[in-house]
This record gives sequence, C-alpha cells and structure tokens, in this order.
Amino acid sequence: MDQLRFNRYTPIVTGVPQISGGQRPAAQENADAPSFQQVLEQRLKSEVTFSKHAQSRVEQRGMQLTPGNLQRLQEGVRIAREKGLDDTLILVDSAAFLVSARNSRVITALGGEDLKGNIFTNIDGTVII
Repeated sequence: MDQLRFNRYTPIVTGVPQISGGQRPAAQENADAPSFQQVLEQRLKSEVTFSKHAQSRVEQRGMQLTPGNLQRLQEGVRIAREKGLDDTLILVDSAAFLVSARNSRVITALGGEDLKGNIFTNIDGTVII
C-alpha cells in the first residue's frame, strides 16, 4: 500500500531536468547541423522523379530529356507548388508532363504528335515553361 501512495503522490516533471544547485545543463549547440528551415527548403527543392508509367511513356515515345529540359520541368513544379497546384500540366517546348507538384513526381508524359487531339482533365492548372 505504501508503494501505491508513493506512486500516486510522486510529481511528474516535464521540460529540462533540474541539476542540484539550480543550474541547468548547457544547451548542446551543433553549428554544423542544418536548421529545420534549411532541411525543409532542401526537401522542397528536391528533383523531379518519374513514375514507372511516365518512364515507360518517355521511352515508348522516344522523348529526349536534356538536363536543360529537366531543369525547366523542375522550375515548373516549383511554380505550381507556389501557386498551390497539385495535379498540374507542365508544358516544356513540345513535351507535356502531367505532374503531382506536391510530390514532385511526373505521372505521365506526352510529346510531339501525341499532343494533338488530347484533352487533359482533372488538373488544377497548367504551367508553360
């Protein structure tokens, strides 16, 4: 019974533990560790990834993706994200990419003659780069 009373009346303390003499432990500062803001910005600037479906479409259609085109595609994703768009059609030269801007992921890709006569539905917006 004494054990029960002890547990019942033992205070629960949260926060920084007190050290005898009322001194607090020195905060551990690590200047090399990135801040939360830096990690968040790096994550938001992550490169565009292609779904398996989009990869197969690029290969089937013989689309040439140069580093310049990929950089422009990434810029389109950044613009779409800033505007609050998710499912976005991004047009880069004669190629169209349906992208989930939130995930920086290309869902499908069309190029050249494949663009003619197509209707894009269920998109939030279009970015022309």
